[in-house]
Amino acid sequence: MSTLTCLALLGLVLSGCGSVQERRSDAGTTAAGFERLLRADDPAGLCAALAPETRGELEESEKASCAKAISSQDIPLGGTTHRVDVYGRQARVVLDADTLFLSLFPDGWKVVAAGCTPRPGRPYQCMLQGG
Repeated sequence: MSTLTCLALLGLVLSGCGSVQERRSDAGTTAAGFERLLRADDPAGLCAALAPETRGELEESEKASCAKAISSQDIPLGGTTHRVDVYGRQARVVLDADTLFLSLFPDGWKVVAAGCTPRPGRPYQCMLQGG
């Protein structure tokens, strides 16, 4: 393998490490923004923060527009962020009283599930999630 190829591969590896930290930071920022929208009781903002499939599932299950449907949800305020785990284009943000799951879309991180509580040995139970 040539020196140039080795350097190019090393550059990809190093930039990949930096991008994981950037994705972690961006996912955490998105979760904090979602929390601010919850506190502000901003249905339009909350709907914009949802992944398309989650928004569609909410509208379908509630038989209402997203803004009306999300207002009827009892999504808890999560509080302080304790951990952000990023797995490729997916993220889990663990807060004091909630866990959010996010996915990376071309226009940024979107909330896929909220109001999630862990269940030992089983998947999380989420109040709001896509299909």
